[in-house]
Amino acid sequence: MANSPFSLTDKVALVTGLANRDSIAFGCAQALHQAGARVVITHMPDAERFVHPLAEELGDAELLPCDVQQDDQLEAVFEHIASRHGRLDVMVHSIAYAPLDDLRGRLVDASRDGFLLAMDVSCHSFLRMARLAEPLMPEGGTLLNMSYLGAKRVVDNYGLMGPVKAALESATRYLAAELGPQGIRVHAVSAGPIRTRAASGLKDFDALADASEARAPLRRLASVRDVGNAVVYLASPAGAATTGGVHYLDGGDNIR
Repeated sequence: MANSPFSLTDKVALVTGLANRDSIAFGCAQALHQAGARVVITHMPDAERFVHPLAEELGDAELLPCDVQQDDQLEAVFEHIASRHGRLDVMVHSIAYAPLDDLRGRLVDASRDGFLLAMDVSCHSFLRMARLAEPLMPEGGTLLNMSYLGAKRVVDNYGLMGPVKAALESATRYLAAELGPQGIRVHAVSAGPIRTRAASGLKDFDALADASEARAPLRRLASVRDVGNAVVYLASPAGAATTGGVHYLDGGDNIR
């Protein structure tokens, strides 16, 4: 595996947003670990009881609490990586949030506070993490975030998160342009509907997932492991010539 273009042997990878076994973050962490990376994982402080049992499956991964709205917690994560590993090679941002009332209501009725909170947690936190990761990537690295097709086209009931994810995808392109000369590559992974705890907040999510599955040329949805495998490719030497892209993992639904 060490000689494979998909190998991440001895690389250091940070995966944020682990909530449980069904979360996209777990699929990413599992795939990165199996590709040879040393994995550091963050979770919300109140989720430790759900994620702690998963650490052994991830090579006794280091688990750290992190609320991205708390600057001291976010900075502590990168300070830990710097002191423990001295560098960072891969960073996966798998965090999104919007208040339920704003998420399920009309976009035109979105509250100012709700919009700003969704943008801060789901988009600006990626910029803050990129800034903290940059000095730990003197020889280059890969920054990845999770998007959705609702950033590109109107998806029923996606509402507020559509503009937020559109901002995240735009930020991906701008960061790729800024950090590319330093060998830092930046990507958005746009998975189709995946039945995670976060997705359960969307109104009529099951109907959305069923429609996507029926419409997709492959007649299937992506799994969290599919997302993890894509992250490995993008972060590995096999993806060395790629940056700034939005990579769809939705069975082809995005072409309809």
